[in-house]
Amino acid sequence: MNFREIAETRQSCRSYNKSREVEQEKIEAIIESARLAPSACNAQPYMLTICKGETAKEVANACMGMGMNRFAEQAPVLVVVSEMPYNKTAAVGAKLKGNDYRSIDIGIVTAYFTAEATAQGLSTCILGWFDDKKIRSLCGIEYPVRLVITLGYASEGDTLRPKKRKDLKSLVNERG
Repeated sequence: MNFREIAETRQSCRSYNKSREVEQEKIEAIIESARLAPSACNAQPYMLTICKGETAKEVANACMGMGMNRFAEQAPVLVVVSEMPYNKTAAVGAKLKGNDYRSIDIGIVTAYFTAEATAQGLSTCILGWFDDKKIRSLCGIEYPVRLVITLGYASEGDTLRPKKRKDLKSLVNERG
């Protein structure tokens, strides 16, 4: 699968096959691709906590407040993306330039993670609605949780939805 095919087929899954486990070798391949993601000053200021079994169910529950993300309980794997401290070089750069490199780096590693999951035939959904304190307690995480990614096989019949995106003129400004 080339990158364009991944971009065209990757979508937020909200219907997982609860009875189909994710193979460990696929999880490892996804993590290895994510590990290769670029980051400011090669700091990699994040931690990916892979949750399976009962922990995955508890993390899913921590993502379902106020009726949100109910599908999360179907996913056999949840990945908690937490923010780690900068290394010294990135910390100086962030302060001097007023840029939040950690958030950018977390976005990049998440993109690599979800792209490789798609290439492995798996589905994902990136969640921003969760109970930070509860997940940190469940997973023994010291630093803030920034995202949770659901991971698994889509349910049979979960069809590819048409992508609704802005047109290029709204997104691209060429100069020179």
